[in-house]
Amino acid sequence: MLGMKSYPQEYIDACRTRVESDIAAYRDISALTQEFEAVFFNNMVLKLEMMFVHRLLTMEAKSGHALNEVRVLAASMLLHGNVMTPYNSIKLTPATSVLGIEYGDDIEVTEDRFLRLSDAFFTELEARFSDRQLIASRG
Repeated sequence: MLGMKSYPQEYIDACRTRVESDIAAYRDISALTQEFEAVFFNNMVLKLEMMFVHRLLTMEAKSGHALNEVRVLAASMLLHGNVMTPYNSIKLTPATSVLGIEYGDDIEVTEDRFLRLSDAFFTELEARFSDRQLIASRG
């Protein structure tokens, strides 16, 4: 698949709904452990990345916003055993990132942290990639 310059707003909305549905299912489980929480929400970060994996990095830019953070987190989880690792010259600094994870630290995303990250991710995605946003900027 080629890189994406925009996503239909309906697709973005449907993906947001899928994420919210998975969180609701997680909350329905009565006996949760801290280990399961990290596994579940680390996987939710991967889900965010994979739903929009074909977004063009030239449109996304490398300035350290939530889209970049999810990209770096996903690469770190898949390629570096859940250890936060720099990726593809993205300028992500812990002090300005959503989760504040330092390079070299283990990645263990909690529900609260994931909610903040996914909100920031979808906000940035809509600002940069929504087909409605793209149409508005042209006209």
